[in-house]
Amino acid sequence: MQDLKQRFETASANGNLSYDEGLELFNEVRLALETGKIRTAEKVSGQWVVNNWVKQAILFGFKIGVLQEVSSNPWDYFDKSTLPVQEINLDKKVRLVPGGSSVRGGSFVAEGTIIMPPSYINIGAYVDEGCMIDSHALVGSCAQLGKNVHLSAASQIGGVLEPIGAMPVIIEDNVFIGGNCGIYEGAIVRQNAVIGTGVIINGATPVFDNTTGNFIKKEQGKPLEIPENAVVIAGSRPMSSGFGKDAGIHVYCPVIIKYRDDKTGKSITLEDLLR
Repeated sequence: MQDLKQRFETASANGNLSYDEGLELFNEVRLALETGKIRTAEKVSGQWVVNNWVKQAILFGFKIGVLQEVSSNPWDYFDKSTLPVQEINLDKKVRLVPGGSSVRGGSFVAEGTIIMPPSYINIGAYVDEGCMIDSHALVGSCAQLGKNVHLSAASQIGGVLEPIGAMPVIIEDNVFIGGNCGIYEGAIVRQNAVIGTGVIINGATPVFDNTTGNFIKKEQGKPLEIPENAVVIAGSRPMSSGFGKDAGIHVYCPVIIKYRDDKTGKSITLEDLLR
């Protein structure tokens, strides 16, 4: 895909593309995203890096598109002309259960994934093999989900297109995310972690590790990372200053209660019969 990158960067620098030329180039980018040939972020030598040019290309697609009405069942919708709903067919080996789910063009959904209604997968997202996207769940723009991720009902994986260099949310292989959770602001959840029901994780919220007594925080130039095998539950901690301290007020604080063991694994094993 190096040729596609070079052509896009050259065209962007020149800035003299016609609409038809720009649409043709963007459609190449969109199809490359849908087939997994390019990604908005990827792991290089153990570290996640953002492919800035891909995010720039997505924004380019928004820029050149015009608002149009699209006839669709069960209802019409209104979106940019460059951003069609992705066609899901039997060849993709994805189960898209009826009831109002949508996979936007420019996202990748690998075979073996189950999408329960209603849920939404946005542009630039990458969903690897064997994932479960449960009802009322969101995979935001550019979010990256590894293999066998279970995203439970009403949970949200935050998206990000701007700023260009911002890290999207990364959920690595075999992560289990409980219901009504929210993972935002470029947080990384390392493989085999378990995020308990109702946990909210973002860049501003320190996570307390009950096994070490330390707080895990976002650092300058580095995202907040939930360690491999961590089991995280919702918790709170007392305020350390101000009137809140005097009044005994607590603020929200995710807690790593333990690290995954055989007992944890048995309680969250995905039922193979569902597949």
